[in-house]
This record gives sequence, C-alpha cells and structure tokens, in this order.
Amino acid sequence: MPYVSVRELKGQLSRILRDVRERQEEYLITYHGRVVARLSPVSPSTQSVDEEQVRKVMRDLDRLAAEIGRRWPVGVSAVEAAREQRREL
Repeated sequence: MPYVSVRELKGQLSRILRDVRERQEEYLITYHGRVVARLSPVSPSTQSVDEEQVRKVMRDLDRLAAEIGRRWPVGVSAVEAAREQRREL
C-alpha cells in the first residue's frame, strides 16, 4: 500500500483517485511523516442500496405502526402523549 503525503495528494489528486477507482488501490495519507488517513475504494455492496432489505424494514415499520395504532388510547394525540411523558420525567 503506497504512502502519499498531504502535499503530494493535493498535487496529484486526480491521478490518485483514478488509481483508487480503476485499480482498487489503497493509499495511506501522511502528515509530517505520520499516517493520518487511509484512502480506499468503496466496495460495490457499500455503494448500492439493497432494495429487498429496504422493503423488509418498511414492512417491519408498517407492522409496528399498526401495532401501536391498535394499542393507542382513543382521543389522545401523539403530542399529548409526549407532553405527558415529559411531565413524568
């Protein structure tokens, strides 16, 4: 893994980013001779959103909202309930 100083990084940013993007190269960034950061490519799994996982979370939230709705006292708004909870603290 190559080292690059902050000064070099500033002067060669386009080339270094191209290496990271195209060659999946990682760089250690140094400041006054000490490593202060790592520049590395982002994996495709980190870049993309897992649509099925999002749908699952949304279904879970819908079920939770329905459960809360079934148990919610008639005639009590969320604002009133929050105010009441704050008074108890």
